[in-house]
Amino acid sequence: MVHLIDSHCHLDFNDFDKDRTDILQNCARSGIEKIIIPGVTVNSWPKQIELCNSHPMLSLALGCHPMFMADHPDNAAQLLEQAVKQYKPIAIGEIGLDFYVADADIDSQLILFEAQIDLAVQFALPVILHVRKAHDDVLKVLRHKKLSGGIVHAFSGSAQQAEQYRKLNFLLGIGGALTYPRAQRLQRLFTELPLSQIVLETDAPDMPLCGHQGERNTPENIPVIMEKLSQLRDESVEYIAEITTANCRQLFNI
Repeated sequence: MVHLIDSHCHLDFNDFDKDRTDILQNCARSGIEKIIIPGVTVNSWPKQIELCNSHPMLSLALGCHPMFMADHPDNAAQLLEQAVKQYKPIAIGEIGLDFYVADADIDSQLILFEAQIDLAVQFALPVILHVRKAHDDVLKVLRHKKLSGGIVHAFSGSAQQAEQYRKLNFLLGIGGALTYPRAQRLQRLFTELPLSQIVLETDAPDMPLCGHQGERNTPENIPVIMEKLSQLRDESVEYIAEITTANCRQLFNI
C-alpha cells in the first residue's frame, strides 16, 4: 500500500460534521496517513484544536486566512502567539495575501501577513501560504525573513515564481485543479517541476475534482490526484507517493 499525506484539508469545517469519522476511516484504508488541518480564523481554532487532539491522523496548523480579514480581531497576531505556545502546531497557516477580491484591504493584509511570518520565524515553524494575484508581493516579504520554509498551497503561478519559491525552501501544493483538461498550463508546470518540490492536497471541502463540480470535496480524493500526477509525469504512483509524502514529513517533521 502507498503512504500518502493530504497537506491541506479543512476537515474541521461544518461540512464534515455528519460523516467525519467515516471519512477518516476510508482515508486510513486507502493509505492516507496524515491530514494537515490549517487554521482560518481565531474563532475557528478551538474546534480545529479539539479535532486534531482527538485524531492522531490529523496535524494542526494555526493562522489567520487573508480572505477573512473582517473576522480577525485587532490583536489576532498576539492571540496566535499565545495559541502557538499553548498548542504547539506543526506550522503557521493558512496565511498569505489575496489580492484577487475586488475590495481587498491590501495594507491590512500585509500587516497581518508580516506579523504571522515573524511568528513563524520566532518559533522556527514552516508556513502554509494562500496566495492569489500576489506572488511577487509574497516573495518580496519572504526574501527578507529567515524562514525554515513552507508550502504554497494550490500553486498556480509561473515556472519562474516556482523557482523563486524553491530557492526559499518552499514546496508547492497541487490538488483537484490538476484533473481539469483545460488546466494545460498547470499540468505542464507540474510535469516539469522537480518532484522534490511537490506535495499533494485536496483543500477539501473546496476545489472538487473534474466532473464533481458543485460537490463537496474530501481528503479521500488524494489518491485520485496522485494518479493524475503519475499519468502526467509518467512516473509510478508508488514513486509519486513516496517522494511527496517524504517532502511533507521532512518539512513538518511529522
